[in-house]
Formats: sequence, C-alpha cells, structure tokens
Amino acid sequence: MATLEMPRERAAGGSLFGNVQAQFHHAADVMKLDRDIRKMLATTTNEIEIHFPVKMDDGRIEVFTGYRVQHNNVLGPFKGGMRYHPAVSLDEVRALAAWMTLKTAIAGLPFGGAKGGVSFDPSTCSAGEIERITRRFTFALGSNIGPEYDIPAPDVNTNWQVMAWMLDTYLQMMPPQDRFRCTHVVTGKPIESGGSLGRDKATGQGLVFVVQEWAKDNGFTLQGSTFTVQGYGNVGSWAARLLQALGARLVAAEDATGAIDDPAGMDADGLAVHVQRTGGVARFSGGRPASHEAFLATRADLFIPAALENQITADTAPLLNVKLVAEGANGPTHPAGDTVLKDRGITVIPDVLANAGGVIVSYFEWLQNKRSEFWDLEEVDAKLRKTITRAYRRVAEAAAKNQVDWRTAAHIVALTTLSKVYQERGIFP
Repeated sequence: MATLEMPRERAAGGSLFGNVQAQFHHAADVMKLDRDIRKMLATTTNEIEIHFPVKMDDGRIEVFTGYRVQHNNVLGPFKGGMRYHPAVSLDEVRALAAWMTLKTAIAGLPFGGAKGGVSFDPSTCSAGEIERITRRFTFALGSNIGPEYDIPAPDVNTNWQVMAWMLDTYLQMMPPQDRFRCTHVVTGKPIESGGSLGRDKATGQGLVFVVQEWAKDNGFTLQGSTFTVQGYGNVGSWAARLLQALGARLVAAEDATGAIDDPAGMDADGLAVHVQRTGGVARFSGGRPASHEAFLATRADLFIPAALENQITADTAPLLNVKLVAEGANGPTHPAGDTVLKDRGITVIPDVLANAGGVIVSYFEWLQNKRSEFWDLEEVDAKLRKTITRAYRRVAEAAAKNQVDWRTAAHIVALTTLSKVYQERGIFP
C-alpha cells in the first residue's frame, strides 16, 4: 500500500469545491459561456455517501464513511479515482470529480468526471483490514458503479491491489454468465487481471511528455536542468525517474515524512527504492534533511507538486524559486497562490492537463478490456504521447488566442467541448 502523501495541515483552509467553482466561473466569464450551460456544469449530478461496518483484526466493528460523486457524464461514462485518506470529505470529492470532467474533455476522451474515496488512514490498518474495507465499500456502492456507467481507478493511497479487490467483489455481484463482460468496471488493475502495460507510470509519463513539449516551445533544454518533487508516491517518483533519464537532476524531494535535498543531485531511482522500503523520503542516504520552507525555496528549473491539494498558497508561493510548475497532484495550487505565481512570471501547467496521463491510459485499458485486446508498452506510450500532446497544443492555442494563463486556457478548452455537446444534443425533455 502506498504511503500517505503530504499532511493536510499544510493546506490552506476553505472549500476545495469553492476553489474549483472560482476557476470555472473565471474561465466561463472569459469565454462568455452560455448562462444555462454554466448552471448545469457548475453542479454535480449525483452524490453518494455511504456508511458501512467492517470487522477489524481484533474483532471490533468500525463504521467507515465512503463517497462517490458523479459530476457530469455528457461525454460518456463517469470516470475517476478512489482515494483512501483520513481527510476525504464530500467537499473534496466534489472538487476532484469536477476536475475529472474537465480533464477528460481536455484530453478528448469519451468519459465524464467522478471521484470517490473512504475516510480513514490506511497506514494504521493491516492488509486484511484494507481488503475488507475495500470489498465492503464496493458492495455498498452496488450499481452506482459499472463498466459502462462509472469506472473507478487508483488514486491517493490506493493501487493495483485495491483495484483487484474492487474488481473481484463487483464480479461476484454479477450473474456468472456476465462476469467476463465486466472486467472494465475498474482500471489500474494488475496486468494478469486485465490491466494495461504502462498504467503504473502513466500519470508521471504524461507529465513528462507535457514538460518536453513546453521545453520545445520555450527553447529550454532538459539535459542538465534541475527539478524538485513534492510527494514521492506513484506520480512523483515516476516523473522524477523519467526526467532523470532525460538528463535532468533531482535536487530536493518532500513527502509526509519530511524533506531532503542535495544541490549536486539525488538518485531518483534509488530514492524510489528507499521510499518503497521505508515508507517515505526521510533518512535517504543520498540526501540531507531539509525544512519544509527550505524545500519550497530550493532553486530549480521545475517544481512538481505531486502530493495533496492546496500546497501552493499565498504564503508558500512567494518561496518558490523555479521557472515552471507542472502539477502532478490534483488541485495543489490554491487560487491565491495561482495569483502570486502569475504575478511572479512562473508558468503553471495545470493539473487538468499535466496529470491527465493516468486517465488517458485508463481509457486505453478500458478499450483493451472491451475489445479483448492487449497492447504492448510501445503502443501504449505512443498513443499516450499523441493524445496528451494534442491536448497540450489545444491548451497552448487557447492561451495564445485568449491571452490568458494556462489554467484558464485549459478550462476554456474543456468548457468549449462540453458546451458544444449540450448545444448539439439539447436538454431532455
């Protein structure tokens, strides 16, 4: 099981869904989005809150709270991750579901947006307890998920193992003759259970493809460049390892266990092994301990926030000493922090574009399952690069045309697509 990411105590207060709505309405104002379409996209479609009992290892019963928010499905089935974290709340899941709607529209995928999770700390539970929580939550969701209706995937503190348990539980709920037609009910599965090659690194790989495009556009050379990573889980560690392979140098890293740095560079692969073995970046022999403030102030070319939401705020944004922020996490930048970065001339490639690689390859996995196909890694990577590069170009063009920042441009791209579909199809009845 993955370790917990950055502690929420470092996040800014306020409603995360409120942040999403502020970003949404700003882009809607710029593009003069139709008033009625704005109303429909500003709210969620379904919000499911479930309380379910689970027997723990010591025999006691604990009652857990789980959520699934389905934001919009005008483009296709709801799609989005499931996270396990003590700070999971309805407000957070609403925000994440709305971002997923935008992300799939920007990437040109036939999916809508959803998100879910269970509020608990998996680091305090055994593997058996996490399995029972997962299976009971899946059973409680019942028909609220489905391979052609709402497709979960891994997120913070969930992984291929959790998806395998979700898959198996869902299949047991189906008639025997239908089970093999439902393997695409979740993505991010183990390869042997219908997963796709390249899914484990997809979010980090997509982020690196986007950074490469930005580098081309700005005459920037990745060879010899420097970068920092916040959150060294799946996304952060893969992005670091892939950037290192391109000649970039990791000079600082931070997660819930602390921060480390080394101006001469740290071995991204070795750090990934250390985190897998110990649960965090702290005490890595290839780096020296650093404070949170020192980590943020590290001089580098690129910063990859890949932890939790609202890490870059009005207070922390002035500390950053980088050229580019590529958001590996969902919502790592508070709107007030965004304003500071914009005023300082620091480019932000927003989450709805930068970390779209995960849902893109999830779509590829879903397709492979539906078609009873299995693609090799080269095909997956080539299709991912083509898809996310096309999305990058659409956002770049919108930014230039509207003379706006990249986040606003990305929202305009998504809202333009969603608006066209509503205009073409109309509203029933």
